[in-house]
Amino acid sequence: MLTWLGTVLRKFAKTRSEIQSKNNAATRQKQVKHMEYSALRLSRPLRIQEIVTVHYFEYASSYSFPGESHDFWEFLYVDKGSLFVTAGQTRRELGQGELIFHAPGEFHALEANGTVAPNLVVISFLCSSPDMELFRKRIFRIGPAERALLARIVQESASAFSTPLSDPWVTGLERAEHAPYGGEQLLGAALEELLIRLIRREAPELPPQELGAGDNDMVDKVLRYLEEHLDQPLTLEQVCQDNLVSRSQLQKLFRARTGGGVMAHFCRMRIDTARLMIRTGGANMTEIASALGYQSLYYFSRQFKKYTGMSPTEYAHSVKMLSEGLDGRFCKQLPKERG
Repeated sequence: MLTWLGTVLRKFAKTRSEIQSKNNAATRQKQVKHMEYSALRLSRPLRIQEIVTVHYFEYASSYSFPGESHDFWEFLYVDKGSLFVTAGQTRRELGQGELIFHAPGEFHALEANGTVAPNLVVISFLCSSPDMELFRKRIFRIGPAERALLARIVQESASAFSTPLSDPWVTGLERAEHAPYGGEQLLGAALEELLIRLIRREAPELPPQELGAGDNDMVDKVLRYLEEHLDQPLTLEQVCQDNLVSRSQLQKLFRARTGGGVMAHFCRMRIDTARLMIRTGGANMTEIASALGYQSLYYFSRQFKKYTGMSPTEYAHSVKMLSEGLDGRFCKQLPKERG
């Protein structure tokens, strides 16, 4: 009797345990079904609403554009050579690897230097973000990551639009009939990433200031001196001595005119010359380093990478070369001079 009762009790306890487990599982399932998730809307402090034009120009060395102003943002990037850019009341020379912004309503003009035929990327767009004010009157020297983004913008534009990217008279873009899926979105994403990267850097060059006639003459004299001595390892003391100017005065004038120091500008001139020599061909890296007064190929390579973000042998990967795998529509013809 007791054995039978024990068996019954054990079965009852087991059944009760199973029922309780099922109830607990049902309760947990019910709780899971009633969990509420909340979506987070991504913060996008900078958004490109519309694109106006995308250009890749290969200008003649005699090209000049008298100027214009408009109600949208524009930036100009020098992919090759150099040219003079006027922004408002300020005129300065922009070299390869530099990018300048023109704010809405700002008058801007450009002129080739008469020696080197410049290649330019020019992009104009609408953006109402208040953070765009950071770019007003700003000039940046960009690195490999930013150059790759510019290449993506040019590449996607060449595929997404039927409008020739080399035509300076274009006032609007027309969609290509068989554009790749999502091309415009990728273009916008690359442009937004470029702007965000530049904002994060927060290290643009200082805008130049107006100088008096005598001060400008002194800076011009020193600039000519530097250009004539690109093949020599100059020191600041030697530059000051040969031009009869004190170190502090020359540094002050140079910083006001160019936004940087004398020797930094001289190093940049040498690297810009090295870039042209590499593009021209006919000399190896050792010969280029020697022609520009560098004591060793190692030091030349270090300086080249410091100013360009890449070694001399990597330099071939410029914006144009990254993009020229396309059908070439963006640079088939040289634009006619305006005016």
